[in-house]
Amino acid sequence: MLLIPAIDIKDGKCVRLRQGRMDDATVFADDPLEAATRWVTSGAKRLHIIDLDGASTGKPINRDLVERIAKTYPDVPIQIGGGIRDEDTVQSYLDLGVQYVILGTRAVNEPHFVSDLCAAFPGHIIVGLDAKDGKLMVNGWSKLAKHDVIDLAQRFENDGVEAIIYTDISRDGMLSGVNIEATKTLAESIRIPVIAAGGITNLDDIRRLCEIADAGVFGAVTGRAIYEGTLDFVEAQKMVEQVNLRLNADSEG
Repeated sequence: MLLIPAIDIKDGKCVRLRQGRMDDATVFADDPLEAATRWVTSGAKRLHIIDLDGASTGKPINRDLVERIAKTYPDVPIQIGGGIRDEDTVQSYLDLGVQYVILGTRAVNEPHFVSDLCAAFPGHIIVGLDAKDGKLMVNGWSKLAKHDVIDLAQRFENDGVEAIIYTDISRDGMLSGVNIEATKTLAESIRIPVIAAGGITNLDDIRRLCEIADAGVFGAVTGRAIYEGTLDFVEAQKMVEQVNLRLNADSEG
């Protein structure tokens, strides 16, 4: 189980959005590297970085900032999303030292794109599935997709993706609690790991996610909660580490 801090970059700053709305952003750090340093020194084992400007334009905009973070903390895996629409972009991020790239809109609109990238970059592809009321959303959460969450996740599993990041859009950035039921249902439907996102508010949410770790919930992305202080990252990290000790003991036993 991983607790993964989110660093969303917009206009060169670390921000958080409410329900994905670009016009409702709160700046939490003028320098994203400052935010990365805060979480790495607090014990983060992975970072979740989203180029929000890239997501809007369809091409990387804040690549230089991502490179600074990757080179400052080469031993901390980074998963990057936002504006990744072709193989050249994937390769450029991997060349920077980023370990995982997150595919979103194009993955849902053109599922064959995922299988192509999994073949070209095995072990490095993650797909983000964003849902509202059980329906997939794309294009910055502005359009409804025709695919079912579980059906598409199963297809991507067969293609060879490393994990699925599942975001409940209605809860994202709202500090309203994580959607445990939907996350567990998805995790139980596939064999690859599921990373929960959206709505994580406090230690109780982390505790509830830890309770379904056995179902295949591999981690949790947290943003506004750790920036606003409703979730103590250090305490949550301790809780997650206890779960990891138990899971390791169970697997060895």
